[in-house]
Amino acid sequence: MEVSEINIKPFAYAISIINGKWKMHILFWLWKKGTLRYSELKRALGHVTHKMLSTQLKELESDGLINRHEYPQVPPKVEYSMTERGLSMMPILQLLCEWGTTHIDDNLPGSKDA
Repeated sequence: MEVSEINIKPFAYAISIINGKWKMHILFWLWKKGTLRYSELKRALGHVTHKMLSTQLKELESDGLINRHEYPQVPPKVEYSMTERGLSMMPILQLLCEWGTTHIDDNLPGSKDA
């Protein structure tokens, strides 16, 4: 089969939406917890910087995967949750989790834990 016969566009588009060091982690936590405040997300992610988290959240919101709800109060309160579009990706994330569960103890040569 020649490479020219393969339509890469759908795959490239899907990857471009989730490409980013923290995007899948953000989606995972929102999927599991429902709605999280910015500080809760930052705490759940661990070592993410404010700039990186802010950028990744803006991109996920721009791509229609998450909602951002800002409450008009002092101090500001911002919550994030999944959109229907974002939730439609969760079967894929579920399969990744299942694959990880199945293969986490493989200890293959060359793996980080081997």
